Amino acid sequence: MIYLWLKVGHIIAITAWMAGLFYLPRLYVYHTDSINGSEKSETFKTMERRLLKAIMNPAMIATWIFGRALAWSGGWWMAPWFIAKFCLVLAMSGFHGWLAARSREFAADTNTQTSRPYRIVNEVPTLLLIAIVILVVVKPF
Repeated sequence: MIYLWLKVGHIIAITAWMAGLFYLPRLYVYHTDSINGSEKSETFKTMERRLLKAIMNPAMIATWIFGRALAWSGGWWMAPWFIAKFCLVLAMSGFHGWLAARSREFAADTNTQTSRPYRIVNEVPTLLLIAIVILVVVKPF
């Protein structure tokens, strides 16, 4: 029964984390169009900080905690599909870190990017999510 509760926690945490990973780059797209110091820019800073600190960071931590507990209880540490999934989750965590660094740049009014890179990287979490779900459900190897 504990396994099912771990799975519930993992799914809820993943859902919250992914929502943030989808939304934060979109906020950056709109933030790049605002003038530093403007009310609009300050609103985006608040939205980005709250999303990252109140939702994304706790959700990522919970995803890792529940995921490790599931892997341990399922005995999957050495399964090839799990190793591949683990690598993709590491990439997702790295992307999260990259977004956090961009948030600090926006907060300090030092962002030099246009909206284009943020539009492009907005697709990264989708591609990672698709690959991770396939690995978990199909376990192709």
